Amino acid sequence: MLSTMRRHGTTLALFAVLATGLTAVVNELTKDTIAHQAELQQKQLFDQVLPTEMYNNELQHECYVVTDKRLGSAAPHHLYLARKDGVPVAATVESTAPDGYSGAIQLLVAADFSGKVLGVRVLEHHETPGLGDKIDARISDWINSFRNQTVHGDNDPRWLVKKDGGMFDQFTGATITPRAVVNEVRHTAVFLQENRERIESMPRCQITAGESN
Repeated sequence: MLSTMRRHGTTLALFAVLATGLTAVVNELTKDTIAHQAELQQKQLFDQVLPTEMYNNELQHECYVVTDKRLGSAAPHHLYLARKDGVPVAATVESTAPDGYSGAIQLLVAADFSGKVLGVRVLEHHETPGLGDKIDARISDWINSFRNQTVHGDNDPRWLVKKDGGMFDQFTGATITPRAVVNEVRHTAVFLQENRERIESMPRCQITAGESN
C-alpha cells in the first residue's frame, strides 16, 4: 500500500509541475496580446474625451503621476499629456469625486490649459441604478454636458447643478451624485489651468514591458 501511495503521490506531483509549467508558458505567450488589448481599450476611452486632431504624440506613453487633493484624494492619479508638434496642448487626468451618494466616483477628465473641458467619462461608480447611475455614458448622455464648457476659476458660479444656481442638470431624486461630479470636474480643470508649467517635472508613470516613451 505504501508503494502505491508513493506512486500516486509522484504522479500527482508530476501533473502539478506540468500544469504549472503550462500555465507559465501560456502566460508568457499571451501577455503581450493582453497588454496590447488593454492599451487599445484605454486608447478608445481617451478618444471619447479628447479629440484626436488636437494632438499627435503617443498619449498613453506620456504619463505622469500627480498627487494633489484637488483631484479628489491624496492618492496618486495618472495624468496623460497631449502634445501637438511637441507643444503641450491639453491633458487627460484620472480624478476622484469623493462625495458621491454611494461613495467615490472615479473620473477621466480631459481639458486644455485655459480651463476648457474637452470631455469627461466615469471610470467607476457605485451609484443607485435608475437614479445616480445616469452619470454613466451607457445610461444617459448627461456626462456630455461638460464638453467644451470653460471654467473661470474654482468659484465660477455657473459650475454648479441648477438646484444650486448653476448650469448643469441634476437628476430627479438624485442631486448628490451630479453635484459631486460637477464639483470634481471643475476642480480638475482648474488644477490643469494652474499647473501647466510644472506637469513635466512631475514623476513619470512606470512603463510596463513592451511600452516605450
